Amino acid sequence: MSAERRVALVTGASRGIGQAIAEGLAAQGIAVACLARKPENAHATRDRIREAGGEAEAFGADIANAEQVQAAIAEIEAQMGPITILVNNAGLTRDTLMMRMDLADWQAVIDANLTGAFHTIKACQRGMMKARWGRIVNISSIVGLGGAAGQTNYAASKAGLIGLTMAVAKELGSRNITCNAVAPGFIETDMTHELPADFREHVVKTAPLGRLGSPQDIAAAVVFLCSDGASYMTGQTLVVDGGLTL
Repeated sequence: MSAERRVALVTGASRGIGQAIAEGLAAQGIAVACLARKPENAHATRDRIREAGGEAEAFGADIANAEQVQAAIAEIEAQMGPITILVNNAGLTRDTLMMRMDLADWQAVIDANLTGAFHTIKACQRGMMKARWGRIVNISSIVGLGGAAGQTNYAASKAGLIGLTMAVAKELGSRNITCNAVAPGFIETDMTHELPADFREHVVKTAPLGRLGSPQDIAAAVVFLCSDGASYMTGQTLVVDGGLTL
């Protein structure tokens, strides 16, 4: 990482992958704004970073709400400085077969997973353009690449993030701003703990690496994409799935 002080915004930073990403960036000397729906939900992540000697603050906003996002980012930049690293990790699932899915469940997932990323990128891009340096990483999913029964809303939102990533990369590349996506496979989180045991066993047997991933596996990929070492990568989707989609 550069010796220059940088500020990162990580959405959905209260637990799991988001917490690991926030901690991974902080370990590189980056000041991290940990965003959750309510600021108190991100206090644990903030405290873990501070205990490890890093710099972090906790903020609250519903990323599906453009006004809340704009207000949160204004507060972050007033308190911590300009945001030049953005990780869109916050997400929502409301799984059911399409024939049973109502419009509210469809819209809630699209609003949180896809429109939320639109809101944060739109709110942060001007500051990155002024700095003539920026890193945007969107957390997609292998479900966005191959689909999944019972997840039409989630799959559509995650596939949409990949399209958003490529479009933003083309729009902002001339300003030295990269935009990439990470597509995790099955990661050991609260969400995957709810999977049936036989399905978890199937994943472990199918993946060439023979295990589920850890949040730190995803964080490592994100930290790389946010670094100067990834300065010539943009518009790409980095699949981190233990080889499951091979």
